Amino acid sequence: MKKKNSQCGRRGERVFSNVCVLPSFIGVLIFFLIPFCIVIYYSLINNPISAQFVGLDNFRRLFQTVAFRKAAANTAAFSLISVPLAVIISLWLATLLERNIPYKSVIRTFFLSPIMVPTASVVLVWQVLFHNHGTINQLLETFGFSGVDWMKSSYGQLIIIVMFLWKNVGYNMILFMSALAAVPRDILEVAELEGAGKIYQFFHIKLRYLSPTLLFVLILSMINSFKIFREVYLLTGDYPYDKMYMLQHFMNNTFNSLDYQKLSSAAVLFSLVMIVIIAILLIAEEIFGKDVES
Repeated sequence: MKKKNSQCGRRGERVFSNVCVLPSFIGVLIFFLIPFCIVIYYSLINNPISAQFVGLDNFRRLFQTVAFRKAAANTAAFSLISVPLAVIISLWLATLLERNIPYKSVIRTFFLSPIMVPTASVVLVWQVLFHNHGTINQLLETFGFSGVDWMKSSYGQLIIIVMFLWKNVGYNMILFMSALAAVPRDILEVAELEGAGKIYQFFHIKLRYLSPTLLFVLILSMINSFKIFREVYLLTGDYPYDKMYMLQHFMNNTFNSLDYQKLSSAAVLFSLVMIVIIAILLIAEEIFGKDVES
């Protein structure tokens, strides 16, 4: 009798859990899975009216587009520079703030404050700083240097890299600080008693326990690097200087021209690249963090 009641109780818990999860599952299905399947369908047909299957012709046409190649190259270069910098700088700041240094709370607040600033306000500050007749150029001219049209030069990508770091380093730093606080102190004390230096402790002990957080910060920074379109769009509009023309510009302009096949092909390709990158990161984290879990 008790066994039967126990089975009924577990069955009731499973039913209740499924009922609680059902609204979220329906939301994901309606707003993510079904639209993504529609995007895949659009990438394989010639147009929404005749809907003839064309295979990979849309992807071939996509790679033949100069604007797409330029946008993909700029986005890849931006992410390859900004994401590692965001991770390294935030991890360095977290290890620095782990020590007893003066004004620790002030420094932490300073790096966290950009999270609270709206994007439009950030862009306004950057326009004042880097306009052709802005503050930076005025300072350069004061010291005898010639001004630079930052928004229309090869330095444009450097501007958005600095903006990305200013906006994201603080949040990443807090995540690393939480992970560092969870590293077992007894292991560090034993390592110190055996003569291990701070550098050895960081790379052979702390970094291994930080691997899940490192993976999360990498993925989060990578996603945020693809969202830089908002800032660049507000700075320069639909068609910025070549170095600032990102993949999101291409997708936005393609959508405005109603070229759904090219847009869908770019979205599917972008999703595949993201899946491959995240899979590689997950495999690396599994290999690197296996000995810590055991």
